[in-house]
Amino acid sequence: MRSPQFTIDVVAFARDGADLLVLVRRPTGAARGFELPWDVSAGAETLAATAKRVARAAAGTAPAWIVQVGAFADGRRHPSDAPLSIVYAAVRPSTDGAPDGYEYVPMTRLTSLAPRQRAAVEAARNALCEHVSRAPVAFHLLPRTFTLGALQATYELLLDRPLHKASFRRALRAAELVEAVDEWHSEGRGRPAQLFMFAPNRRSSGPRIARLALDGVA
Repeated sequence: MRSPQFTIDVVAFARDGADLLVLVRRPTGAARGFELPWDVSAGAETLAATAKRVARAAAGTAPAWIVQVGAFADGRRHPSDAPLSIVYAAVRPSTDGAPDGYEYVPMTRLTSLAPRQRAAVEAARNALCEHVSRAPVAFHLLPRTFTLGALQATYELLLDRPLHKASFRRALRAAELVEAVDEWHSEGRGRPAQLFMFAPNRRSSGPRIARLALDGVA
């Protein structure tokens, strides 16, 4: 069978505690190693439409957020043998709903990916870090309501560095990105923590911008 000219590969991330997980296709039969979800564009389908279709088919639902990462044509091996792969990064709020044959695994278990797909994962991971302060990446890795502690932990996971609690919450208030809800969640032995929801600039009449100034929040 002739190899396609290019593929659309999707690196779909989800969060599980302190781990960032990636959605992969499990090997079947004699095949070895994982594969990232990928496919080729159908007819006049745009690259973005293909990426969303691939992400939806692999995860069971549409991604909460998706962005193009780049193109890879460096000669490294790919499961399709295509000479070019266009990579998208996507995030989801949970690992529920993945169909049979797919699973979420920690990035440390992805050593069996084909070389080009390993490079794609690293590039997608870097893209999350680059977008985290100007796009709602962290919020889309959480359920609809969350504690501020869980939100900060998600930012720390994406940035791979600790954030000062008081400074983080000041930046969050200044950005007007969250709204308190009348619900509480117990976190260990301390008093229950109030839940919040993502509500960017709700009091503003202009467009909603999900940016959080993180300079100096360490």
